[in-house]
Amino acid sequence: MDSPRDGNHTAVKGFTLLGLTDNLILQVILFMTILCIYLVTISGNLSTIILIRISSQLHHPMYFFLSHLAFVDICLSTSVTPNMLKNFLVERNKISYYGCGTQLGSTAFFGAAECFLLAIMAYDRFVAICNPLLYSTKMSTQVCVQFLIVAYVGGFINASSFTISFYFLIFCGPNRVNHFFCDFAPLLELSCSDTSIPTVLPSFTAGSLIVVTVFVIATSYIYILTTILKMRSNEGYHKAFSTCSAHLTAVTLYYGTIIFIYMMPKSSYSTDQNKVVSVFYMVVIPMLNPIIYSLRNNEIKGALKRVLGKKVFS
Repeated sequence: MDSPRDGNHTAVKGFTLLGLTDNLILQVILFMTILCIYLVTISGNLSTIILIRISSQLHHPMYFFLSHLAFVDICLSTSVTPNMLKNFLVERNKISYYGCGTQLGSTAFFGAAECFLLAIMAYDRFVAICNPLLYSTKMSTQVCVQFLIVAYVGGFINASSFTISFYFLIFCGPNRVNHFFCDFAPLLELSCSDTSIPTVLPSFTAGSLIVVTVFVIATSYIYILTTILKMRSNEGYHKAFSTCSAHLTAVTLYYGTIIFIYMMPKSSYSTDQNKVVSVFYMVVIPMLNPIIYSLRNNEIKGALKRVLGKKVFS
């Protein structure tokens, strides 16, 4: 095979993704299920973005970040789902060497950006509940834009660490990736070079990302919980709880799967378990987020009713 690098160090110019299963009946069932999930993901998150944009009642920092979370969810799911659906339709799902690196980088970018956005949204709730008089200052338009830049720059740094490490790996064959997308762990198993050094950078960036964002979220919610428990008004208590419950649910689902995939010892779970959790992390959660926020957030439900009411009676 022709090498994608100079010289003869890398023998493979592409990879074959083995996908989720070889069972034909399961492939049909999974294809229909995942296709429906993907369509709901696109329509649900696009609806969230449009609703926030057209509803003046939702022109607040929290919903500004929520619209970007919806955008990131669309991109994260799109990074893997169309190619996964293709895997159910073809006998051998091939992806080029550079295509694999691009897919690895895109999932690392949008996955990290989602972590940062969830942490920023937790800080936003902390300021709104614990320091309401300073909210307009601490969460001004300029500050929100700066936070957003931090989220995307953090995603870029994480993606760069994974992509650079991937291109430092040497692949001599075989080229069959035991996953439905180009994940870093199964690619390491195929490398015929020393993988101890290339794993340092992505492990450091991903680990630091998780530790920092979890710390921000945990600290924010500790202060939020303390403030809520001190509230004497039932109305204030329920309002504070309703604004946090949707975000806390999204955080629990997202970080629960991330910790399972990246923090558990490799010997404690199988490749098949990793695939299932990855499907939940990259395909199911992007669909659930708009549902969670629409069902558990009274302001979004109210804005949706107003928009639908105008269309019905116009």
